[in-house]
Amino acid sequence: MSRRPPRGEYIETDTGNKVARKATLVGTQNIMLGGKTVIQPDVMIRGDLARTIPPAQSASGGPANNTAVAIGRYCFLSRGCCLRPPGRMYKGVFTFMPLRLGDHVFVGPGTVVQAAQIGNHVHIGAKVVIGEFAIIKDYVKVLDGSLVPPNMVIPSFSIVAGQPARIIGEIPEGGIDAFELRDLYKTVGNHPQPTAP
Repeated sequence: MSRRPPRGEYIETDTGNKVARKATLVGTQNIMLGGKTVIQPDVMIRGDLARTIPPAQSASGGPANNTAVAIGRYCFLSRGCCLRPPGRMYKGVFTFMPLRLGDHVFVGPGTVVQAAQIGNHVHIGAKVVIGEFAIIKDYVKVLDGSLVPPNMVIPSFSIVAGQPARIIGEIPEGGIDAFELRDLYKTVGNHPQPTAP
């Protein structure tokens, strides 16, 4: 009989991240997790698609940051979603640019994200495609099945839907509490807590 505890479905890091053992993180040295982020099974994060051109040296003279995917705190990546940095021609060479997610971002199942930036408190529904270099500001809800075209900028407090996506409404005053993901974080992992009534 082994003295080792049974392996759980999730790997829990010191900063509170819960990463499913069945998630695929490629190029982990280029992926930065802010803490208390949940990555469910079958999620793919493409950290290997990092900048191929060396960025300018930082002001301190040290090596520049080569992060391909940066994820904030209390993010929730649902089963089967894919985070992939956007790519383009830069100074005659094809290269990838960073993908940045803010805090409290929910990414629905089967969604593909290739945005340049996603703000704080954003809810992205199921089977959504976020095109390359799209920018989504804070407190935005992207409804299920939407197709956000490349380079689209979605302003704060917007509700977006359609193929191609367009703004169909605004987040109502007082509706921002629905974007809080702390309670959802507690329900996932090797020792989940029941939701409060």
